[in-house]
Amino acid sequence: MIGRIDVHSHLLPGVDDGCKTVEESLGCAKVLVANGYTHALCTPHIWPKYSGISRDSVPRMCAMLQSELDKAQVPLKVLPGGELNLFAGVSKTPVDEIVPLGLGKYMLVDMWAAEIPEFFEESVRWLQALDLTVVLAHPERMRAVQDRPELVDYFDSLGILLQGNLQPFGEQEGAITRVCAEQFLSEGKYFMVGSDTHGPDSMEVRMRGLRRIIELVGEEGATVLTKSNPMKLAPALFA
Repeated sequence: MIGRIDVHSHLLPGVDDGCKTVEESLGCAKVLVANGYTHALCTPHIWPKYSGISRDSVPRMCAMLQSELDKAQVPLKVLPGGELNLFAGVSKTPVDEIVPLGLGKYMLVDMWAAEIPEFFEESVRWLQALDLTVVLAHPERMRAVQDRPELVDYFDSLGILLQGNLQPFGEQEGAITRVCAEQFLSEGKYFMVGSDTHGPDSMEVRMRGLRRIIELVGEEGATVLTKSNPMKLAPALFA
């Protein structure tokens, strides 16, 4: 059976700034399973400072983590993916380092900027020319979007899908990330939501965020964001 699908996680141990050890990965996975998740896409950062992330290496790392999950009897299926940072010159990234979600046709990207940089649209068009649909991770965490929430309509005009994070929904009421996230949720701007799991310490607030989403849009609405739409990322994996 397929339950919730986490579309954004840093579960692979010792790869980036996410889980440091297998034990941390297992601990986070157990929390996900306890909250209805059966699948998680492992999306290590594709940044210049992190090496060894590719279409070949990530599936191998997922297989190693899957073996540990199976041995520990944690019923979570992990799948390959990547989170590409958009920076000046990103279009020179070797194609084999572009790791789509589920190795399908959707590419998760992130960007940290107080203003939308000139290279942004060019970078998006470059990925689209590779026959990839661009999914922008956690726009609610971008300063540019916090200052100008209407930018999400600009992203939509470029054919970009939005992925919200669970954590902002579990943060203190009035926090700017929570205000933005709840606004975008109420306006139907998100295609899906993901945990963006980085380690055990923040799992409580992330799962509190999941409960808040259910409170706001109901179980049916939450299922669209955590299961129905994520299944579209790589249909063959969930057949």
